Amino acid sequence: MESTILVSEQNRPFWHLIVAALLFTISFCILFLSLYNVNWSAEEIKSAFHGLFAAIFMAFIATGFCTQKRVYIDIKQSRFKPSLEIGFVKIGKWKTIKNYQYVSVFYDPSKNESDLFEVNLWYDQNKHFELYTRNNFEDAMLIAYDLSEELKIDLLDATIKNKYEWINKEALKQKANEQSS
Repeated sequence: MESTILVSEQNRPFWHLIVAALLFTISFCILFLSLYNVNWSAEEIKSAFHGLFAAIFMAFIATGFCTQKRVYIDIKQSRFKPSLEIGFVKIGKWKTIKNYQYVSVFYDPSKNESDLFEVNLWYDQNKHFELYTRNNFEDAMLIAYDLSEELKIDLLDATIKNKYEWINKEALKQKANEQSS
């Protein structure tokens, strides 16, 4: 068994990174031009402030194009860390889990986004953490299954309201083996 499990969104498309780099460059240029040779008169300070605001706004949009959501689960030390990553910068804090209960796949049709399946890790009696969202049931179930196998805990299919079903993982393994042969 591995010490750390990584649950991650799909990598950003390359064009997102190009747009982010372009927006960061424009943001830096706006910032530099708005602060270069400021005489500190009231009118120039106001102009520099508008430039600073525009630069921050562009950098904020660029950040949205290059962020990556990941969740690290450290099995040996029984903790997890949701992380927002921008390049090499990782923002997140480790949280301790006293005991893993089960993994569930949940579907909430009341959300505005269509067909979003959530993979939740339940721990410490009634606490849960949303690890992942997918718009494809099979992808969400595969992630949930792999995680439940790695942690050696149960898997719950909670996609149908008021009709939750524990997944028989042994039968699922056997079916997968039969299909691969």
